Amino acid sequence: MSRSTQQLGKRGEQQALAYLRQRGYEIVTTNWRCPTGEIDIVARQGTTVIFVEVRSRRAATTEAAFGSIDGHKRSRLAQAAQQYLSQHGLDQADWRIDVIALAVSPGRTPLIEHVEDALDW
Repeated sequence: MSRSTQQLGKRGEQQALAYLRQRGYEIVTTNWRCPTGEIDIVARQGTTVIFVEVRSRRAATTEAAFGSIDGHKRSRLAQAAQQYLSQHGLDQADWRIDVIALAVSPGRTPLIEHVEDALDW
């Protein structure tokens, strides 16, 4: 992964954090890692634990960002979420996986789209 791609991803995660905070989500942790992979953001909304995958692309629309999450990635996200819940004694908790996609193009405010419960799309 190139340095500029990493920087785009980091900026996207920061914008996603601000977006979630503005909407009343409590941020629990970021960049949580386990053998299955990484969860970009773990948040809470009331009693629900929310695992957020952030995807940023240099584009005018969020289509490519959402399109980058294939069946394999969805499976790994679900496995990582299960590991998080198990490690934190939250096996009975309500939870979901959301995706926040950002489209970044020069001279424009980034376009942010949030899909809740994205595994069911």
